[in-house]
Amino acid sequence: MRRSIDFAFDDHPAADDDKARTAWVVAATDDCTACGDVRVEVSLEDEGANGTGVAAHLTAATARRLRAALAAALREVGEDPGP
Repeated sequence: MRRSIDFAFDDHPAADDDKARTAWVVAATDDCTACGDVRVEVSLEDEGANGTGVAAHLTAATARRLRAALAAALREVGEDPGP
């Protein structure tokens, strides 16, 4: 099972020749034999470099830790992290 949850590009300007925009994908998956259970998968890759990125397989606890880190970063830049 692999269910795509969301996909988008980061907010870096596409016209910057020094750094490519990054595509990110969040999915729920159980297709990792080594993991042995359902995971949240977060993948990152440069725009246009399909299949060359890095995929992180997160347990529920690690996904919650990532969520908390993103919320803390939002608060750090003066934004409401939401619910």
